[in-house]
Amino acid sequence: MTFQRKTDTNRYGHSSNIIYGIHPVIEALRSGREIEKILLQHNLRSEIVKDLMQLIKQAEVPFQAVPVEKLNRLGDMNHQGVVAFMSEVIYMPVENVLPGIFESGKTPLLLILDRITDVRNVGAIVRTAECAGVDAIIVPSRGSAQLNADAVKTSAGALHRVSLCRSPNLKETLTFLKQSGITVVAATEHATELYHKVDFTAPLAIIMGSEEDGVSPEYLKLADKRVKIPLMGEIASLNVSVAAGILLFETLRQRG
Repeated sequence: MTFQRKTDTNRYGHSSNIIYGIHPVIEALRSGREIEKILLQHNLRSEIVKDLMQLIKQAEVPFQAVPVEKLNRLGDMNHQGVVAFMSEVIYMPVENVLPGIFESGKTPLLLILDRITDVRNVGAIVRTAECAGVDAIIVPSRGSAQLNADAVKTSAGALHRVSLCRSPNLKETLTFLKQSGITVVAATEHATELYHKVDFTAPLAIIMGSEEDGVSPEYLKLADKRVKIPLMGEIASLNVSVAAGILLFETLRQRG
């Protein structure tokens, strides 16, 4: 089976590789290729599409049903209603990453990005996280910026240096982390505790939320602590990448 590929220059990434067609995408999934996202034509029905959907779900790859016109705009290849965007990065299950951090003798420092959609923000955050010694970054499968070539460039290559975990269900991931002895701290302007008054020396996972509305309420409820950064000016909030940097380097300060 030959992959039909081209270089994409749309919003999914300046140099993202694309695979067109049902059979090539199935082959990519079966071979274990890292796939960022799959677009499926609305109302696509057949036995082979059922096989494709089963593989997508097994691999926990994000997918989206879209109008055929959207697929047509991606190029003149015979897409057969299916287009896959190959990942620029490698994802690892957090369940596999966390034990290795503990076994190495380190105190885990994890960063969770909840629905951060701006590629430049994600790249900047990952760059800061790498500089701060973050052990792993967790992103949800849906609703976040694609970790494409633009994100890699903005991160100055840090996306290839930090362990990346993609979670199909952040609620379950947070529960797993808490059960594993990780303290979950959510950054929110609605908190009462100031960030520098909270102990960051324990095994830690920091949640940074959406540029629009912050950390999701369901994750705030699961957090062990909620912290805020004091603001003295008239603007109501910091850029999320700046806020992430403040919290991460406060963690380094406390850990000495």
